[in-house]
Amino acid sequence: MSSPGDTSTPSGEVPPSQAIVEAIAAHEGVDPTEIEPPEYEPLYSVVNPEALDSLFRTSHATGQRQAIVALEYEGYDVVVHGDGRVDVHESGSDESPLADRVLE
Repeated sequence: MSSPGDTSTPSGEVPPSQAIVEAIAAHEGVDPTEIEPPEYEPLYSVVNPEALDSLFRTSHATGQRQAIVALEYEGYDVVVHGDGRVDVHESGSDESPLADRVLE
């Protein structure tokens, strides 16, 4: 039985919205519970977390693991891949996968 705070999927994977928070926390060297206002903007200020999780949940259910979502959050370029990977790089850095793209 899962606890009320357990956000993992039935397969044990962390949903993308939580994975983003955890990845940013790792880059910042803080606990994921610290990624909250007022120090950090809420994730929903840049993406609808429920819609993001639903997109990847649907992709996994249909066997489509090719979904990719890119966004900018807290000074980082974040790319969520259909296989569950989350890439985080400082915005505008040469390492950023978004460095050569224009997001509107």
